[in-house]
Amino acid sequence: MLKLHIGNKNYSSWSMRPWVLMKQAGIAFEEWRVRFDSFEPDSNFKQSLRAVTPAGKVPVLVDDGLVVWDTLAIAEYLNEQFPERQLWPADKQARARARSVCAEMHSGFAALRGTCPMNIEASIPQVGPLAMRDNAAVRSDVERIFSMWTELLQQHGGPMLFGAFSIADAFFAPVCMRFVTYGFELPPPVRDYVERVRALPGVKAWIADALAEHDFREFEERYRLAPDWPR
Repeated sequence: MLKLHIGNKNYSSWSMRPWVLMKQAGIAFEEWRVRFDSFEPDSNFKQSLRAVTPAGKVPVLVDDGLVVWDTLAIAEYLNEQFPERQLWPADKQARARARSVCAEMHSGFAALRGTCPMNIEASIPQVGPLAMRDNAAVRSDVERIFSMWTELLQQHGGPMLFGAFSIADAFFAPVCMRFVTYGFELPPPVRDYVERVRALPGVKAWIADALAEHDFREFEERYRLAPDWPR
């Protein structure tokens, strides 16, 4: 069976993407959670992961001895292994666009990720409006996401970005979590999309598990400012 190594669910946005993708697509896998303790090279977290992958980061997918790391690589591998699940849109042009927006998420939006790291159990509604008012880089990131989502929803008719659920929705699910945690004011199409994503069975299951991870609060206080804190 496929094995997916992840970090804790409250904070690890990159772990959330393939986990939700596989749950929502009905792909069976075994979850291996590697608990954060530190990002130091000799930490249990790093040592546990380096026994699986030299990258020393989550998520990691293991399939019969094959190790695939990096969320985008995992998504592409799953798409090839399970073509019947249609993880990318069937239309060639839509598929190219979906890959483009996932790559943009993968490498971009650093200001939003850095200012508002994923923290599902938190409720800090004052942060989003202040960030939009005072941080031009965050404002630019958020406005780009608003524009992208609105255009895709209009073009494909919803309910997800490309009509049916796809890798793109899994990639942006942690952004939906951020918008809720930090109280960003959302235009109606974006707000409705966020609620639809949060209502997906795979996302609801992830949120429920994240809310049970209260033992990570001490870790957050100690390491939330670390340069490689999960975004």
